[in-house]
Amino acid sequence: MILSALFIASLVVSNLIFQKFFYWDFFGLYTFEISVGILPYPVTFLITDIISEVYGKKKANQVVTTGIFASFFSLLIVFVADGVPATAWSPIGNSLFEKVFGATAVAVFASMVAYLLAQYIDIQLFHFWKKLTKGRHLWLRNNFSTFLSQFVDTFSVLFLLCSFGKIDWDLFGGLLISGFLFKVLIAVLDTPFLYIAVYGLRRLFHLKNAEEIEMA
Repeated sequence: MILSALFIASLVVSNLIFQKFFYWDFFGLYTFEISVGILPYPVTFLITDIISEVYGKKKANQVVTTGIFASFFSLLIVFVADGVPATAWSPIGNSLFEKVFGATAVAVFASMVAYLLAQYIDIQLFHFWKKLTKGRHLWLRNNFSTFLSQFVDTFSVLFLLCSFGKIDWDLFGGLLISGFLFKVLIAVLDTPFLYIAVYGLRRLFHLKNAEEIEMA
């Protein structure tokens, strides 16, 4: 439940905050220009990898599906909140609220398409590598599954946002490279956290290497 809660919170928040963009100078080697929505999003792939490793493919797919319902429910709440009129003394007026959250519907749609493709690809590839390596080399299936799925995710969401006019097409290439490289970097950096989480859960549930919890 804790892993699922973290997954859903990261997914929903990434859809709500995506309109702010920032830059990050990576030790003078490369300057990233990316949406703040990308900050919590890699966490979702780390969590599905943890769930896949310990609880199995079925549970990981169930969490992904749950995330879809959570995202659309959050969209409904934002839609209703945007529709009701603000009072004269409201710190946030109608125009500002609409400016910040007005693109949320498009963002959620684009994110959901990209999310579905990427997460299901990630889970399938994770278990493909797990079977191929007979449960060894957790770092390999974590990173190899995430690299491809993150590229699919970044390409899909940017393509849809550009198609709907939310982002200019001339920014597509730069944002694609920055977004993908940032996610690859995070995927590499989160590998120790994956090992720590899997080690802790295996000890908690007395699991052998590559063994998964039998759940209905």
